[in-house]
Amino acid sequence: MIEFILNDKKITTQEVSGTTVLDFIRYHQHLTGTKIGCREGDCGACTVLVGRLEEGQLSYQSMTSCLMPLGNTHGKHIVTIEGLNMKELSPVQQAMVDEGGTQCGFCTVGFIVSLSGYTLSQSKPSYRDAIAAIDGNICRCTGYKSIERATENIVIGLKNKDLSDRITWLVERGYLPSYFKTITERLAALNKAISKKISSKEKDAIIVGGGTDLFVQKAEEMPQHTINHLFDEMYLNKIYEKDGKCYIGAACTAEDLRSSSIMNNIFLKMYEYAKLVSSTPIRNMGTIAGNFVNASPIGDLTIFFLALDATIILNNGITKRAIQLKDFYQGYKQLEKQKEEHIEQVYFEIPSKNNTYFNFEKVCKRTHLDIASVNSACLLEIKNGIIIKAHLSAGGIGPIPTYLIESSAFLLGKEVSPDLVRELNQVVQTEISPISDARGTKEYKRLLLRQLVYAHFLTFFPQKLNIHLVLE
Repeated sequence: MIEFILNDKKITTQEVSGTTVLDFIRYHQHLTGTKIGCREGDCGACTVLVGRLEEGQLSYQSMTSCLMPLGNTHGKHIVTIEGLNMKELSPVQQAMVDEGGTQCGFCTVGFIVSLSGYTLSQSKPSYRDAIAAIDGNICRCTGYKSIERATENIVIGLKNKDLSDRITWLVERGYLPSYFKTITERLAALNKAISKKISSKEKDAIIVGGGTDLFVQKAEEMPQHTINHLFDEMYLNKIYEKDGKCYIGAACTAEDLRSSSIMNNIFLKMYEYAKLVSSTPIRNMGTIAGNFVNASPIGDLTIFFLALDATIILNNGITKRAIQLKDFYQGYKQLEKQKEEHIEQVYFEIPSKNNTYFNFEKVCKRTHLDIASVNSACLLEIKNGIIIKAHLSAGGIGPIPTYLIESSAFLLGKEVSPDLVRELNQVVQTEISPISDARGTKEYKRLLLRQLVYAHFLTFFPQKLNIHLVLE
């Protein structure tokens, strides 16, 4: 039994948990304002808001309902465009009308939902964050500048928002329907009454986290399967430090990494790195374990953690075992994992604050919501001018996300210099085997990786290397 609140209505359903939220909304609840677009999480036409209680506090995130399994709604508040409509236009809707930001109109509902979700943010209003909130609404035809102006107007209207009681403030000023003021209490009562477990423990059940890969690859199959939902398992949603290591639960999302104080303390550019991963709605859904298990040769999180020489913990329900992430990939989509095992945790040694350098780079055709042509990450530790630790990874240059073993070993014991970086590139080029595809020719990908390797070292040692490498 799945129970949640849909707009202002409590839903109790026995519909199969692998049904997408999009299909349930449209075909079971007849709320057709949520549109069917790409069914791959790209266009944003199907965006909904997902509210949940965390330590008594109500928070909302935007998600693409076409990739969200119905089982992941359990105990939450799902808001569609119909749940935002009132007798009068909200300031968000009015801003779009005033600026002519409707474009063809098909994707407009997604923009409205995303921007309404932004008004619920617990941070101080800013134009940068508001624009970032619609990075998952990809439609960029002739009306986009109008949408940018509408967004600016919305931010101006929020400048005096009461962050201590934002929902009341928004309701009183017509941004949200009045029922929003009752959701905290209603969700608390619902979560107290319902069973937290809706997952199946059957042997053949498919393990699903956020669903952002599975519901693209197997859209028609997923509703037919029994599913073990792990997205909301508390023990899989924690990030913590212990004995010099950082531990991350398998169900932590890319957004959890981006917003984690621990991760931001370890990686000062964590916000920038994470912004390169897909879009806001997908980051709110896509889990770290899902990225690993999908085994895409260009998986951003996989490449990131390969350069940290991370270790994963596999659990088969009875025993656990540890394996280095770099040993997890045996061939294209072939994993060192038994069918009954799932990733429970990933951990890595926290880099020293002194003389340790880390960087992540990605090249893609557009800034947001795109997969990499080539991506790469690098970690170096220097002592007395000599490299004593080196980990270099790259994606898009072979059939698996690649830890560059020979290149990493080559760097050990060396002193950083322009010649070293050039020689490193020669080693890198012998270790990769890119193919030509829609994201570029094999020659282009070799060139890209050379540039990303250079970028790592220019980022680490700009004064020492800049002139020599940039002028090549």
